[in-house]
Amino acid sequence: MLEFLNMLIHIDQTLGVWVAQYGAWIYLILFLIIFAETGLVVVPFLPGDSLLFIAGAFAATGYMHPGLLIALLLIAAVAGNTVNYYVGRYIGPRVFSQNIRFLDREALLKTHAFYEKHGGKTLVIARFLPIVRTFAPFVAGVGYMTFARFQFFNVVGALLWVVLLVLAGYFFGNLPIVREHLNTIVLVGLAAAIVPLLLGALWKGVRHMTQPKSEPPPTR
Repeated sequence: MLEFLNMLIHIDQTLGVWVAQYGAWIYLILFLIIFAETGLVVVPFLPGDSLLFIAGAFAATGYMHPGLLIALLLIAAVAGNTVNYYVGRYIGPRVFSQNIRFLDREALLKTHAFYEKHGGKTLVIARFLPIVRTFAPFVAGVGYMTFARFQFFNVVGALLWVVLLVLAGYFFGNLPIVREHLNTIVLVGLAAAIVPLLLGALWKGVRHMTQPKSEPPPTR
């Protein structure tokens, strides 16, 4: 059982074994993993970015159909976030006032602060940020973000995340230099997503500090 769980957590590294063992069932397995990673706040440790990339690489070798793979994983990503959103709405603000055993409270609070600062676009950006990706739709539900607004950013983020990473794996995943330095590439990708946000926040801070303060009207 422990060996199976270890293989599941590291399926991005052992996908070839799963494909050989389960054949066409691999589509359902990947669907459930992406659904759980985006939809259940208790399993943020499941692979996401790297799994999409590796799955795309296997599709390039003919083991999976790229169109079917993208369609199923896109549905899984959208459905997972939607479930997570409704769980957040159901539980409500209680999660911020109580210590719930199965929730990573520190990660939840950090995601909430990030969400409050950057609004709906957090749902798009969070798709490329592990851990934050799992908690962002939950926080949107807790904050009672309107469903229509949530679903718009949810679908846009899922499209960018799934299509870009699967196609990147499809076209580049089987290049030796890419396979050997996959972890570095993922880190660079994360930096590319985070750095613009940090620069934007720094610029706003500098502008706020350099703006002249208005003087109060003289008292009579």
